[in-house]
Amino acid sequence: MTGEISTATTLRHNPLNAVTATVERITYGDGRSAVRKELRRPSEPQSGPWAATTDPRHWNYWRRELEVYRDDDLRGHLADAGLVLPNADVEEHADGAVLLMEDIGGTPGTQFSLAEHAALARAWGRWQARPAGERDWTSIGFLRDYSTSREVPWHLLDDDMAWQQPLIAETWPAGLREGWTHLLANRDRLLDLVAALPRARCHLDFWVSNVVQRPTGELALFDWAFTGDGALGEDIGNHIPDAVFDLFWPAERLPELAETCVANYLDGLHEAGWHGNPDDVRLAVAASGVKYAWLLPGLLGRAADTNHNAYHQQANSQHLFRQRGQALAFVANWCAEALTRAPR
Repeated sequence: MTGEISTATTLRHNPLNAVTATVERITYGDGRSAVRKELRRPSEPQSGPWAATTDPRHWNYWRRELEVYRDDDLRGHLADAGLVLPNADVEEHADGAVLLMEDIGGTPGTQFSLAEHAALARAWGRWQARPAGERDWTSIGFLRDYSTSREVPWHLLDDDMAWQQPLIAETWPAGLREGWTHLLANRDRLLDLVAALPRARCHLDFWVSNVVQRPTGELALFDWAFTGDGALGEDIGNHIPDAVFDLFWPAERLPELAETCVANYLDGLHEAGWHGNPDDVRLAVAASGVKYAWLLPGLLGRAADTNHNAYHQQANSQHLFRQRGQALAFVANWCAEALTRAPR
């Protein structure tokens, strides 16, 4: 797509990731629009939780999205399940690359009803029921590597003063401290459990901000930068709590969202001919909550801040911490349940 650009609007994205330079919607003089994403090539080894890399098996490999959008086999398998991989032109240059993607209109996942969440989970099951072809650029070990690379003030978990901060004491549910302590004590066991469950090609950043439903019903998925090996059900385990953590779904309806998504995901798997054990899928969904082990101590460390953000946008602090506290308690219960059900 070419032409004279009349406007460019920056879209909400993670500015911390060293791979992403910009994400913006551009509009041409004739009214056409596209989404432009610029990727940075790391010129030297980087450090930090969002460092880019040239390792094609690392979760933050800088070229992965280029490979995804060039993969016609992936595009076709998604289409068979009712899912859309946007068309994109790819231009590489010395310092990185530019993805010029079709601007898909419709209902953003951030505004999904329960029925739309159900449709997404069902379609995702249909796609993941079928084995994916091997690619040498897909990530391996995402859950462990991503979740253990955060910079975390772990000491605050044992700090009574941190738990007595007004924003924490007034909004977080009773029992959360004990539940999170139990999760952390079993962190390695939970990671090992997820790693041993049946595998699938996963998106690994599967959540409401990366999906749009067209008026015709197809569901378009974006931001495939982490895609790779994961447990069957791991994407659903990310989708459910992430919707609450960033205030796109009410915590009070989190159990309803969870049961709806898991049930429809299993239905989608079965529709596409999968004959595995549903208990393994439910176990992966629950145990994958270990991904968020770092989040609670991080929130303890930010509770005294003047302002707080939900997905890089300012939010009411009381509401944000109350919603996140309920979601954290849900995740702690998920992980405790997984540990109870896991084979010894």
